[in-house]
Amino acid sequence: MERTGCNSDGGFNALISQEDMEEHPPYQQFGQGSQQVSMFSMNPGRRCRLAVAILALLAAVLLIVDISLGVHYNKLTDTHLTLDDTERITKEAMALQDTYKAAVQTMKGAEKQLDSEMSRQKQTNWEFEHQTKRSQDYEAQIEKIRKELVALRSQLPMINDGCKHCPAGWILMNSVCYYFSFSDSAGLKSWEKSREFCQMYGGDLVVIDSKDKQNSTVNYMINHHDSSQQNLGYWMGLRDFHEEGTWKWLDGTVLVEGYWNDGEPNDSGNEDCATVLAAENFFKAWNDLSCRKQQRWICEKAPTSMS
Repeated sequence: MERTGCNSDGGFNALISQEDMEEHPPYQQFGQGSQQVSMFSMNPGRRCRLAVAILALLAAVLLIVDISLGVHYNKLTDTHLTLDDTERITKEAMALQDTYKAAVQTMKGAEKQLDSEMSRQKQTNWEFEHQTKRSQDYEAQIEKIRKELVALRSQLPMINDGCKHCPAGWILMNSVCYYFSFSDSAGLKSWEKSREFCQMYGGDLVVIDSKDKQNSTVNYMINHHDSSQQNLGYWMGLRDFHEEGTWKWLDGTVLVEGYWNDGEPNDSGNEDCATVLAAENFFKAWNDLSCRKQQRWICEKAPTSMS
């Protein structure tokens, strides 16, 4: 029986036989030297079985590809993240991003607060400088007032059992009246003439027998002395009696502590009388001179009481 089609299952139902094919003579001669042509034809059954074979081959190839993809997919699931892992990581990344945004906002807020604090600190520094300057000004004023009070105490009469005062031209200092021959009208005198002047007013040349008295006397001289006559000294009641070879005050007291300048007393040319200078360092303010030298002088006397 001759086949004219393919089975519905697409398989191979029969083998190729001679009746399925028609062979033509392989060669036909069209004369001497003509071209030889080979012709081969298939019947419909042959073409069907060839198509089935091709489809079967394609199915096998697809099966192999499918198996390979499955194996590759299994490897991917073993070595790469799953969908759940990806979703979890995405959520964590979003949470970290939110945390980062919050940290950035916090940092910006801290920077604003720092700028505000720095601005306030600058104003505080300005105020501190202002208050420091005011404090220094107050201290200078206090020191000035203190010096003025000291000067007033040395000049104002002391009130003790009535009012005590000094003659005109004399000052009250440490409860004693003093006369300093600052004016040019008083002139210059020898030691003896200076003492006579003091005795004429009921006093004598000054006795400087303590550090406090030396300090206050020299300070008053510095504040009132004519700086152009800085080398002039002021006679005081201190002499070197040659018969005894010692320095004594007019009241007969032997000198215990002196405030001599460096190298003094040197007794150069019978320098037996002492002067005091307006020296900044009152510990080095004394000098010995000849009693005949013309110098200024300082007198002292007790104040007069008035009831």
